[in-house]
Amino acid sequence: MLLRVATWNINSVRHRLTLARRFARTWKPDVICFQETKVENDKFPRASFEDLGYTHFAIHGQKGYHGVAIVSRFPLEAVGTKQWCDSADARHIFATLPGGIELHNFYIPAGGDVADPTSNPKFKEKLQFFRELESWGKTLNPMPRILLGDLNIAPLEADVWSHKKLLRVVSHTPIEVEHYDRAFSAHGWIDAMREFVPPAATLYTWWSYRAADWRRTNKGRRLDHVWVNNALRPKLTNMEVVDRVRGWKNPSDHVPVLVDFAV
Repeated sequence: MLLRVATWNINSVRHRLTLARRFARTWKPDVICFQETKVENDKFPRASFEDLGYTHFAIHGQKGYHGVAIVSRFPLEAVGTKQWCDSADARHIFATLPGGIELHNFYIPAGGDVADPTSNPKFKEKLQFFRELESWGKTLNPMPRILLGDLNIAPLEADVWSHKKLLRVVSHTPIEVEHYDRAFSAHGWIDAMREFVPPAATLYTWWSYRAADWRRTNKGRRLDHVWVNNALRPKLTNMEVVDRVRGWKNPSDHVPVLVDFAV
């Protein structure tokens, strides 16, 4: 069976519901993981997904900010959330897919504008989140597992439009990449996207709203990620960054990422 999983920072699921439905109809993922849904649980637009065949939900939202959700054609079991950084922000939701695949959907803090944890509490929280992610990863058993979402770090030189110019810009600073790498190594994660695109090749999932012509300037970053563990690595069959969605009317600044598994 082919399992197609998508991750997308939608930047308000109600505001961009037409885009979400168009994406679901066109690319037909079995599971869609949204970040920045910006809506309380009881106001999530379930009916708009149910009529497309997505009848199973795991939702962890809040009013106006953050929020994560999983919408699925398949039943979701063992649904839950975990609190990070002693914060009540809705940044994580997990569920178990058929076949015993544990799926974790994250929206990690962006970290503000100043890459200094002593003067910027947002950046301090971001680094703390990755330290907790590292500690958590060390406790995980080897069952099939996917971790995905908007992790808000572009770790590789080819994940940003200019490595040199962005070294001091939050999302690509050396201290962030160091924290990212430690969390990534903690469970022996595999970068599913880079299984299909070599590490030296350009790969972006985010383009700023500030660019009038995002395609021409192409000043992107890869902030969205899909990690799998060794149990799922042999099951990977395809990956696609659906960048054309960035050109749709009223887009998110992030685009969807699709990963296919033979399970």
